[in-house]
Amino acid sequence: MPTERILVVDDEDAIREIVCSMLAAANYKTQQASSGLKALALLDAGEEFELMLSDLMMAELDGIGLLEKTKEGYPDMPVVMVTAVHDISVALAAIRNGAYDYLLKPFEREQLLATVRRALENRRLKMENRKYQTDLEKMVAARTEQLQKTMTNLERSYDITLEALGDALDLRDAETEGHSKRVTAFTIAIARQMGLPRDQIAVIARGAFLHDIGKMAIPDAILLKPGKLDPDEVTQMREHCYRGYQIVKKIPFLAEAAEIVYSHQEFFDGSGYPRGLRGEEIPLGARIFAVADTLDAIISNRPYRAARSIAEARREIEVWSGRQFDPDVVQTFLSMSENIWADLRKDIDAQSRFAYATAKSTS
Repeated sequence: MPTERILVVDDEDAIREIVCSMLAAANYKTQQASSGLKALALLDAGEEFELMLSDLMMAELDGIGLLEKTKEGYPDMPVVMVTAVHDISVALAAIRNGAYDYLLKPFEREQLLATVRRALENRRLKMENRKYQTDLEKMVAARTEQLQKTMTNLERSYDITLEALGDALDLRDAETEGHSKRVTAFTIAIARQMGLPRDQIAVIARGAFLHDIGKMAIPDAILLKPGKLDPDEVTQMREHCYRGYQIVKKIPFLAEAAEIVYSHQEFFDGSGYPRGLRGEEIPLGARIFAVADTLDAIISNRPYRAARSIAEARREIEVWSGRQFDPDVVQTFLSMSENIWADLRKDIDAQSRFAYATAKSTS
């Protein structure tokens, strides 16, 4: 049975009584207002109605004025205009201003009830549609949040796997133990100084960490050879860029990082390998990595030479700006304090010693 509340607005007492009587007989709840201003006062006081029937011609505030104010403050309440003016243009003007429908006086009871039912059904459908939209938006937001969490967990899972692969490579090539972590930290520091977005830095970091992963496909006789490599061995060693690219590109998540792995031995002037890329043909991440990699190589001990100072590394990198290195990256690198590299190296080496000690204590 109907339970909707209907506000009946008319400056003629007899008309209001007749309309309310018809509606009450159909089990609608009604309330009366003798003017547009009184109708607004009821609404502003917090009274709620599912429908308003309003006379068009009233003193103080006519039906059109009342309609405009109620559509602004109470947009969910449909309004049916009631008028004795048999002029279609007046009715159309009311509908253009937001009225749901109009009734011409005098009207029959069934005509009134049919119009009321249509208006209330239209309101119900709109409210249901809005609820559906709200629920759908909430569901999409929840699913999006769930997807983001899943992707974050997946990325973390990948990163753990990548770290294990990097550690495995370091163990295989004792000469460069800890190198992947140090050069990644150096690369991140330069990328941040350049103001790159966080997402881009994450991609660059993964490429830097995996840069030598292709060496796992190089025979031990070449990788661990203590002496100088012959030309054939050099050719095989240089294949590690492409081998690493082939390994990494199979993971969609690492597609961009794979390009850095492929290009990390390219030189800015085009004299590098394996493709002889030059300038901006080389991915930005690989250009940043090149400076970080050279820095770590110079300040680390090697069997054939002792580690050199950070100051010497800075001078060496500056000398090769425009040839091996991107001048813009070099400029950023030189603008950074020497203490940054020493501190980062100290932190990485401390982590490596802790990890080694932990592994020994649990073995």
